[in-house]
Amino acid sequence: MVNKIEELLAQVEAFEPKNAAEVEEFRIKILGKKGELNALMEEFKKVAPELKRELGQKINALKNRATERINELKSSLGSAKIKVDAIDDMTRPGAAPMDGTRHPISIVKNQIVEIFSRLGYTVAEGPEIEDDWHVFSALNFPLSHPARDMQDTFFVEKQSNEPNVKDLLLRTHTSSIQVRAMERQQPPIRIVCPGRVFRNEAISYRAHCIFHQVEGLFIDENVSFADMKQSILYFAKELFGESATIRMRPSYFPFTEPSAEVDVSCNLCGGKGCPVCKGTGWLEIMGCGMVDPNVLEASGIDSKKYSGFAFGMGVERIAMLKYGVKDLRLYFENDVRFLHQFDSAL
Repeated sequence: MVNKIEELLAQVEAFEPKNAAEVEEFRIKILGKKGELNALMEEFKKVAPELKRELGQKINALKNRATERINELKSSLGSAKIKVDAIDDMTRPGAAPMDGTRHPISIVKNQIVEIFSRLGYTVAEGPEIEDDWHVFSALNFPLSHPARDMQDTFFVEKQSNEPNVKDLLLRTHTSSIQVRAMERQQPPIRIVCPGRVFRNEAISYRAHCIFHQVEGLFIDENVSFADMKQSILYFAKELFGESATIRMRPSYFPFTEPSAEVDVSCNLCGGKGCPVCKGTGWLEIMGCGMVDPNVLEASGIDSKKYSGFAFGMGVERIAMLKYGVKDLRLYFENDVRFLHQFDSAL
């Protein structure tokens, strides 16, 4: 596989097109849906876990260099054509730049935050580079806990067994903000935590190594599961329409007990079943649960006096369901034509 990567990299460096059509043909060959890079990604799935880090870096380097080289060639060939055309016809009007607009992720994130703000939630923020304690240990993930394998983590500083050395990593969820809030203040606590998170996953139409979350936390005396259910039902109706209904399925998260996955009735088919909801009439939107007493105690909150619930959702996932976007990668391509489709949502 390494030889194949190096061979493709050599092809990229040696490619010398004569016109823009050849550049586009080469782009499809290397970066297209059925191109060489996607074929490598399929092989990458079968690679042994201990080799994935090294090979993943090489594949990313190949993709970045191929994209950079193709853009350079497009730019140089495009500039040459513009120069010739300008000499041929100096009276030709220039192309007006397209105005930018708000990103659908920003639109949906702001809508989520605004809905919960009506219930008294305030926004809390925290660092994207975190330590192990705030991302895992304080959330009931012991060092040997198998749940740590649920998330492929980007470590900034190599893991160490030395007691005074903190492991630094890119946060895998915004739950770390909740931990910091519980450490800083005593209940009542009612916060939402929007932010960018990172997981070491292969990029595809349904997954990305960077995505956005909004998580929520409510801690006070006598908080119940019924309180959580009503809050989430209110959110679903405000975001997806008054006819929206929800259902909860038992699930598992280390930091909540009991835990549940929340589905909302499909707003595209009205719950009758369609390709988007795979004929079930339901769409998964978030995870939630009652905060585990161990998590409260780890942050200095008396679990015998206080209880609470937490929930979390992926903003990309909500935006895909709300707007019918089928490929997650579109959110990261910065194509203004794509962004302008959401002008009416502002």
